[in-house]
Amino acid sequence: MPVLNRHIIYVQGYDPRGLAQYYRMFRTELRKFGRLYELVANIGRPQVAADGEIASWTIETTAPDWQTRTRYDFLRFEDFIQHDLAAPIWHTVFHAVWIYWRLVFSGTIARFWKANWRFATFITYPHLMLLGEALCAAGFAFIFEKGLAAIGVPDLFSILAATALFVALLGTALKYTENQTYLLYLLCDTIWTWEFSHRQRPEWDERIDRFAQYLVDVARKSDAEEIVVVGHSSGSFLGTEILARALKLDPSLGQHGPRIVLLTLGGNYPIVGFHKVSQDFRDHLRQLAVEPSIDWIECQARKDVMNFFQFDPVAGHGIDVGAARRNPTILAVRFREIIKPEHYNLFRWKFFRVHFQFVMANELPHAYDFFMIVCGPIPLRERMTRPEAALTVVTGDATAREWAWKQLEAPPADRTDAVDLGAMEPSARRRG
Repeated sequence: MPVLNRHIIYVQGYDPRGLAQYYRMFRTELRKFGRLYELVANIGRPQVAADGEIASWTIETTAPDWQTRTRYDFLRFEDFIQHDLAAPIWHTVFHAVWIYWRLVFSGTIARFWKANWRFATFITYPHLMLLGEALCAAGFAFIFEKGLAAIGVPDLFSILAATALFVALLGTALKYTENQTYLLYLLCDTIWTWEFSHRQRPEWDERIDRFAQYLVDVARKSDAEEIVVVGHSSGSFLGTEILARALKLDPSLGQHGPRIVLLTLGGNYPIVGFHKVSQDFRDHLRQLAVEPSIDWIECQARKDVMNFFQFDPVAGHGIDVGAARRNPTILAVRFREIIKPEHYNLFRWKFFRVHFQFVMANELPHAYDFFMIVCGPIPLRERMTRPEAALTVVTGDATAREWAWKQLEAPPADRTDAVDLGAMEPSARRRG
């Protein structure tokens, strides 16, 4: 106490935008963070490793009575994702539809519905949208065929012409409405998670293994007080895989050097873990559930349809480790309390924007603040287990801050399995 040096290892989810756009977003949100808390946060330029797989930058954060230095690593997968999105449209459509109906007949979609109906609806959405666009194209093709028949065109030629029109109309609609519907992107995501779960993407596994070795090397050499492995969205199960594989490389990983914390945000573990073939992944969840040297914090939000809210990543996969369990600590995040009221009603219907709020700046001071996790002076475990004191450290007056530090330095309270970061009354958040 306090943290002077922190190392963040951010695991990219299935997002094709990659380093350039992520860094611009991060820099913009960092400026908002500085204005909100009236502090100075200076960011360096990204430095890309020789193999291009990791980019890193530094953040120097200065407040009146504390300062931190953060090294931020961005683990990259966008080359794989962009390759997926470059596949022919019809290959993507037929492959994704085939996988979806396999999920239906295997009962996996039903398990999604039972675990979280909102996510199940979301994963079904692109197929409903595809059906709607196909019906519209078929309607135009049907009218066209009847028109050709009416002027005496033979049935064989009119049907072939109508079929060609249907294919052209549907392909054009899919291509030129993508920026509004995200349909092809979501279909590619479905294909990828299926193939990743079934170990049909060896290039992903090979890179994950390299990232696991990188984590081991960082833990051995870093002078940071804590290393936080952050996984957002699909990065949640990728980050879980990286940490579990790192522990196999070095079973004493969390017992020497910096404290290591896994922070998963907006996670969607069942899209991998609910497949029967994913036993290795479930074994990794079991391993992390009982690992005493690692803290795992899982943040979920009801408003985010792209995460499994109120889903236990361990018990939800049928894993029972009894009294040996110590991970994860599951936290409920209320976006209503970190977005200004005048913006919230518009914000709540932008589903991708909501999903990314986990890694964007707050509009209001709150115990959950991604950039305070990255740049603030309080270790992540203490921040999440004593949220009121953590917020007071950066928003209270001198007397309140002194009280807050004493609270944070006191022996830890009994561990809880779930914490609601929105449970505090607003008046309590600045109390000294």
